Amino acid sequence: MPLLSKIRMVRPLLIGATLVSILLCASIAVAQSATPASPQPESVQRFIGMFSDPDVQRFLQQQSEAARVVTEPPVATPNADPSFSEFAMRLRVHVSSLLGAIKSFPSETMRGAAMLQGDVQANGGTRPIFLVAAFVAVGLAAQWLFWWISAGWRSWMTRAPFATVRQRVIALAARLLWAACFVLSFGLGSIGFFLLFQWPPIVREIVVGYLFAIVVFRLASALFDVLLAPRAEEEGRFRVIPITKDAAGHWAKRLGYLVGWYAFGWVTIRLLGTHGFSVPARQLVAYALGLVLLVIGIEAVWRRPSGLTAGQASRIGLRARNWLWTVYFVAVWLLWVVGAMRLFWIAVVCAALPGAIALTKASIDNILRSSQDEEDSHKRGTVVSVIVERGIRAALIVGAIILLANALDIRLTQMTMQDSPLLRLVRGLLSAGIILLVVDLAWSVVKVLIDRKLGDTETVLEVGSERERRRTRLRTLLPILRNFLMILFVAVAIMMALSSLGVEIGPLIAGAGVVGVAIGFGAQTVVKDVISGMFYLLDDAFRVGEYIQSGSYKGTVESFSLRSVKLRHHRGAVYIVPFSELGAVQNMSRDWVIEKMTITVTYDSDIEKARKIIKKIGLELFEDPEFKPTTLEPLKMQGIDSLGDSGLLLRMKVMTLPGQQFTLKRRALRMIHEAFNENGIKLAVPTVQVSGGKDDAVAAAAQQTLAAHNAAAVANPA
Repeated sequence: MPLLSKIRMVRPLLIGATLVSILLCASIAVAQSATPASPQPESVQRFIGMFSDPDVQRFLQQQSEAARVVTEPPVATPNADPSFSEFAMRLRVHVSSLLGAIKSFPSETMRGAAMLQGDVQANGGTRPIFLVAAFVAVGLAAQWLFWWISAGWRSWMTRAPFATVRQRVIALAARLLWAACFVLSFGLGSIGFFLLFQWPPIVREIVVGYLFAIVVFRLASALFDVLLAPRAEEEGRFRVIPITKDAAGHWAKRLGYLVGWYAFGWVTIRLLGTHGFSVPARQLVAYALGLVLLVIGIEAVWRRPSGLTAGQASRIGLRARNWLWTVYFVAVWLLWVVGAMRLFWIAVVCAALPGAIALTKASIDNILRSSQDEEDSHKRGTVVSVIVERGIRAALIVGAIILLANALDIRLTQMTMQDSPLLRLVRGLLSAGIILLVVDLAWSVVKVLIDRKLGDTETVLEVGSERERRRTRLRTLLPILRNFLMILFVAVAIMMALSSLGVEIGPLIAGAGVVGVAIGFGAQTVVKDVISGMFYLLDDAFRVGEYIQSGSYKGTVESFSLRSVKLRHHRGAVYIVPFSELGAVQNMSRDWVIEKMTITVTYDSDIEKARKIIKKIGLELFEDPEFKPTTLEPLKMQGIDSLGDSGLLLRMKVMTLPGQQFTLKRRALRMIHEAFNENGIKLAVPTVQVSGGKDDAVAAAAQQTLAAHNAAAVANPA
């Protein structure tokens, strides 16, 4: 056997023997110190002092655990999911250990105080509390120095604008950097200055630990002050999280207290372990400190402002929500106390993840909103905002999965090396979740691009121009493209998710093809509608906003679907016409339109004079600012169209943009009528002349009878 392998086999035994000898020497030394024996040598005293060093104890404990792992054979662990009886037994043991910790806590406290007293005496009698206060004062002095040095920086931040996205990002980054430097100056002034001197180990642990807790508290307070900006209205600052002023002040203070107390409790529990407190005693102190966190959380919920966000509405009243949150906080604390850590982390993640996602989305939208959106009162997403928001949401979801995996003792790395039905299902679910996140990100980016392009086409351009035609075409095709891409993304996501779950999608696709063929035969009309609509759009037969006529259907195109077009009749009726029923389409809104008009004048009228009058009126209308942008050719007379029964039919024409001819026609006819009357040109009207022998006498008699009847009616009214 090679020498290296022999050394590896003997190494655990050597470590164990060394630990046993050290413990034996320590016990002998303690026993000798308890009896009135001769004074110990100085080397033995130094050895005992080294053994009482927490760093040495921690190192020996780590070596002992490593040796135990190497030497002990692997034991087959039972099922990780205990039964109800096992859980009840564990809970009973846990409660018993806590009750025992209550009884033994005074003695452990005395022992820890004795250890601390020894280090205090070695330090000259200076208490750690005074050292913490002294070095906090040093940190505040360093912080004041940084405040004085950064006066120009603070002045610039006060005047920094935040009207645009770039200005808001720069101002926010500057404030975050200044807050970090401000707290860092305190940390360097307190902890850094303390570490310059040589201190006893226990005193060093206590002072550094609580100074670290103070730094964490101040850093959290600075972060919440930047994000929530309680004094944003007075100081002209930007509030990242879109909540009201009262809510910002309320939550900035409470969240800072929560983080600070948590840091204080975490340091306290670690120091108790350094002082040799048992695990049940440390748990007892942790639960007591957790009660303070519970009280802070409940107080923050009950005293929060009633309106957290502008326009927020909820079906549940504020008092009911407060009671629900109170019950939730108490339940989470009880789960932690009884040791049900799996349920504890599941409850925490299920409540925190949706709130974190919603808060992130609101904050990103608030930072990256544009001034144009504020003027239009319409929020438009950007590609950057979608990528950032979806990226942070994906990171939160992945972090929650990793946290739950650690809490549930699921080794994600080992899942790839093992194979079982349950593990395959879990791997498939994780893969499907990742696929859905990626597809959601891609669809969100595409949707934002299409929506912003549609938003850019809302502005009406010059009628009849190339840009206007391009705008109307985009407004026609982009909604169809968006619906098509949505269906495509959904289909791809479903297929990929099923494939990651272990479902063979090849037969599924083949079966779907067969079913599709069968449905196609049964729904030929629908397929015909869809295909006809594709060809209509490819031919650019009509666009949204154009007036078309097909058979008995006519109206303005309002919108499309995959199989039909919606037409709004000029009288208000709406037609939903399938594409296959359109047939030949008459588009009345393309390029130009010629409107023809006829006027009948008497046979004795001066035609040349009438032509000049019409030409003059046409030129006046062509130069009129109201009609000039929409008139392509002025009104003019084409000549005599025909010889009518009552007069001469004069034909006129004018060329305008589509839809603009009706207003001009009405104005032109009115002006022609007035001009003809002024110049003695009479419009012909149909007349009927009745003549004959006996008929004249009959007509005269009838006329007399009618006149007598009317006179009698006037004389004798009813």
